[in-house]
Amino acid sequence: MEKTGKSELLVAALENGTVIDHIPSDKVFDVVNLLGLTNIDTPITIGSNLSSRKMGSKGIIKIADRYFSEEECSKLSVIAPNIVLNIIRDYEVVEKKRIAMPDQVRGIVKCGNPKCITNHEPMQTVFDVVDKENGTLRCRYCNKDIHKGEIKLL
Repeated sequence: MEKTGKSELLVAALENGTVIDHIPSDKVFDVVNLLGLTNIDTPITIGSNLSSRKMGSKGIIKIADRYFSEEECSKLSVIAPNIVLNIIRDYEVVEKKRIAMPDQVRGIVKCGNPKCITNHEPMQTVFDVVDKENGTLRCRYCNKDIHKGEIKLL
């Protein structure tokens, strides 16, 4: 990293890849783990607790030569709604995608009901998103509502 005349650090520009922006600071490493970014060989830049006018503080992740599927984006929306994916090609932002919660979430969230069948049998969890604005999910099997702050990933 090189230092400018001002007291800020510049991170090398990304030629091709994805920048995940507007991540809540407390969710940055959840995003890293959810996307399996600790297991890839391409350069990654992770920033956390960065100053943000909109959010107070935010996180950002830059991943070289990596793009994400709709399924991966759906997973991201569960733990970090309202993030923005910037798709970079030849050092230019060619697409900005605001990630929204899907109508249904499969196999990534643990049901908080200890009596739910998904906690006792080898089966995939399924949640209907009942309130996208507040991040409320409802288990398809036991009907327990799970709110954004209570979400635990499998």
